[in-house]
Amino acid sequence: MPNGFGSILSTLLFFSDNEVRTIVDSEQDKKHLAEPGHDLIKKHEDPFIEVLHRIIRVAVKILAVLMVMVIVWGIGDVVYVLYQRLITPPFLLLSINDILATFGAFLAVLIAIEIFINITMYLKTDVIPVRLVVATALMAISRKVIIFDFDEITPPFLLGTAATVLALGVTYWLISKKT
Repeated sequence: MPNGFGSILSTLLFFSDNEVRTIVDSEQDKKHLAEPGHDLIKKHEDPFIEVLHRIIRVAVKILAVLMVMVIVWGIGDVVYVLYQRLITPPFLLLSINDILATFGAFLAVLIAIEIFINITMYLKTDVIPVRLVVATALMAISRKVIIFDFDEITPPFLLGTAATVLALGVTYWLISKKT
């Protein structure tokens, strides 16, 4: 990853830049990340399974391309919506709802970037980066909490969201403690 943009993304992902490089580049960490059922080996004794694995890798590459398109579309949408809100009278003023909607759109793009990083790490290491997936889920639930409309949500929904945040936080802590 390039230093500037990679540093920002890795910070957003709860990882230091060195951790991201280490996870992606090091064979030792590739083995460390490997958990039963979380890896996709390139060579398999059964030729049929090997062909299926190649098909899955091609599908993952297609998903990476599609995710880049979603990211670009999302950025364009954020810029367009923000521009529309700023030129609408009263000029250059945003309401609190506009600001929250903008935050939600920004976070949606950041989540898409995190998913893209998940995909590229998977392609580079052949291992599903469980910690990164949990960090992405934390970012997604954080986005949901930030854009809550407290006039519309019910107490059970709020409790369920709180339980999800707590569960993901504990999971992330346990995974981080393990490594």
